[in-house]
Amino acid sequence: MHADSKTHKWGSPPWQIDFTAPPHPAPLPEVLDFAVIGGGFTGLAAAAWLRKIAPEKSAAVFEAGYIGSGASGRTGGMALAESAAGDLPGLDDVLAGFSEILDELGVECDRRLNGAWEVGREKGLTDSAVSWNDSGTLRVTKEVSGGTIDPGKLVSGLGRAADRLGARILENHPAANIRWSDVAEIELAPEGQGVKKISASQIIFATNALSLRLSGLEQGSHPRLTLAVATEPVSEETLEKIGLAERKPFYTVDMPYLWGRVRKDNSVIFGAGLVQSPDSDDLDGVDISSEDPARIFTSLENRVRGLHPALESVGFTHRWGGPIMFRDSWKPVFTWHPRAMKEKNAIVIGAFAGHGVALSSYLGRWAAEALLKGRGLPKWGKLDGES
Repeated sequence: MHADSKTHKWGSPPWQIDFTAPPHPAPLPEVLDFAVIGGGFTGLAAAAWLRKIAPEKSAAVFEAGYIGSGASGRTGGMALAESAAGDLPGLDDVLAGFSEILDELGVECDRRLNGAWEVGREKGLTDSAVSWNDSGTLRVTKEVSGGTIDPGKLVSGLGRAADRLGARILENHPAANIRWSDVAEIELAPEGQGVKKISASQIIFATNALSLRLSGLEQGSHPRLTLAVATEPVSEETLEKIGLAERKPFYTVDMPYLWGRVRKDNSVIFGAGLVQSPDSDDLDGVDISSEDPARIFTSLENRVRGLHPALESVGFTHRWGGPIMFRDSWKPVFTWHPRAMKEKNAIVIGAFAGHGVALSSYLGRWAAEALLKGRGLPKWGKLDGES
């Protein structure tokens, strides 16, 4: 299992990333055709797709830590359709596209797209399987498209696919700076190795809530750490009692917010609460063992035990946090980098606001097709103030 400083600060989720990029005997070319910055769902899917449709072109992924060490390896694994802002013009069927990508790349990640539940404290369905005590009675209000995946298996599978197709994956290679021109120069700062420079004809920025300055996302973006806990595995009888035997993920449509899903081993994940960096928007400064996150975790665990009598003595095995980024519009960022508007040689993707499990790979494929085939980028993905 991978481990780095973020694992300690942000806790450990209950799955593993079992792929590590193998060393490559050949040096990188002097000028890469494609550089992908960020080794999560978006970056790995984009790199794999770039090589799939243009195997003659070079592509490399530069990851600051290990693959999946940001949002992708720490998400709860709920795959939702559309975006946090709902359906958007030209977005089409995200879940169908997500499945196509996984099938084409041969990725196995315990995909179960059997629907998702919206739950609320008013006007619940009369046949709601869920009936929980949580600032009122929580019941299912609507079933929507969605499902679950295993985040560790998805990261690992996308990494294997990208590597198999010939993309180079370099972990512990943070991008420190970009010198912009027709062929941009990326300054890399691998620990203990000094600054390395690599030129790239085209770049995809897939760092999401991390490296906001590098991605040109300082304005109008709000990175936070979202918190989650995992219970010990429970019996099928307990799942029946609490209404989760169908294993549909859920999220509330009113406050106080709560989301969750059942894992393959019958443990249940519950999430709620956001933590802001105490100093700035640099989430590296957040430690989940500090006072505020610890208080939120204790409150969340007590809240879960109070949802239903069958959960009142349930044990918890994991506490962790994962980076998440919002925009005021709740729409994802999917546009040309602010410094590359004229050359059209760099795309920025991020700000999924909790809808990134399927949407990230979906937009990663779209970005690859935009760079290689001239596919247009959507108007809704533009940055605030961008014409």
